[in-house]
This record gives sequence, C-alpha cells and structure tokens, in this order.
Amino acid sequence: MTSNHPLRPPDWERVRKDLHADGVARLGQAITPETCATLAALYAQPARFRSRVTMARHGFGSGEYQYFSYPLPEAVSQIREALYPPLAAVANEWSASFGSELRYPATLAEMLARCHAVGQTRPTPLLLSYQAGDYNCLHQDLYGEHAFPLQVVFLLSAPGQDFEGGEFVLVEQRPRMQSRPRVFALKQGEGLAFAVNHRPVQGTRGVYRTVLRHGVSTVTHGRRMTAGFIFHDAA
Repeated sequence: MTSNHPLRPPDWERVRKDLHADGVARLGQAITPETCATLAALYAQPARFRSRVTMARHGFGSGEYQYFSYPLPEAVSQIREALYPPLAAVANEWSASFGSELRYPATLAEMLARCHAVGQTRPTPLLLSYQAGDYNCLHQDLYGEHAFPLQVVFLLSAPGQDFEGGEFVLVEQRPRMQSRPRVFALKQGEGLAFAVNHRPVQGTRGVYRTVLRHGVSTVTHGRRMTAGFIFHDAA
C-alpha cells in the first residue's frame, strides 16, 4: 500500500482477534481528516450516486443516505479494495467454524463477480448524513443471495465540533438470553468493522450463531456524516 493511499493500514491481527471475540473491532483512525473532508464533499455531487434514501419515508429512522454509482470515486474504490482481503480471511474462519463449505474469494473483484453473476450489480458503498434529531433504527445490510458477512463504517465528521450525540449502536441477540447492546463513540476518521448478520460464538456445546443489528443514536446537535463500506453488491 503506497504512502498516498487513503487508508492507513490497521493492526489487522488485533482486528482479527476482536472480531472473533465480539463480532466488532475498532480500526483506529485509519483515514485522515483530509480524506474525511474529501469523502464528505462528495455528498453534494448527485452525479456520483445511484440513489438517495430518506429514512423517515421508509420507517428506517430519520436522516438520509446515498449509494454511490459505478465507477466509484477513486478513494472509495481504493479503501474498499484494501479492506476486503483481511476481512475475507476472518469471514472464511467464521464460515469454517459454522461447519459450512462456503468460502469467500481472496479479492474484492472475485467477490463482486460472484454477486454480478446472480444479478447483484448495484454498488453498495454509501454516505450517510444525519442532522440534529436524526437517528438510524437497528437493521442489517443484506441485499441479495450473496452477502459478505462483515462491513465497515468510518466517521467523517469531528465529534464535539461538527456534531454531538450520534453514537454507533450494535445489538447482539443471543439464543435464550437477553440481547447485548454496545455503544461506540467514534473519533473522526476512525473505522469500525462489524458483523453484517450473525457471528460464531463458542459455547459449552459447540459453536452457535448470534444475530447482530446496528444503528445510530439520536444526533443532538450539528451534522454527522459517515461512509459505509459493504462488500457485496445489491440486486
């Protein structure tokens, strides 16, 4: 990865351990404030996007987001491609622990080819914008037959300066147990990798699945922007 690459390489071994332990891992401040500003500025360029979603219209919460169109902006494409291989290694370890024969390819290009072969051709990287009073209900980002089990979000705004509130929320539903909530107050440029749908947990009688959903708490002041990186395309 070159010095001018938009992604600072995270400590992938620590990320791997955290994902196995909790289904979520901080990536550190892996993109600079300058890259955050570059990505956030794309929101005002409608030609870059294939669709805009107003959350309240669909019962998703309050706020809005836009899905990028192909070809992706260079920085978005570079970050997505760089994140995928180490996450694919974890995804394959998870799949093996479930006793599944499913394996994810080593490169993003191969993963997307798998999606496109079954008609999942719409790009899924997105920018999300929240104003004061906005929030995102708990949900999962599943868009078709092929779904990569991990995704990443980066906070583009500066907490305490650009906005207040708006913490990232992850809720894990555990079989025959009460759900476990986790709340993450991210720093500008900080990434968070987490399970899209479910993750393996080692129990006393073997491995079982827990289901995860994510959302965003209410923004109380200012504007909060994030970039989401999903590694499967949509039908």
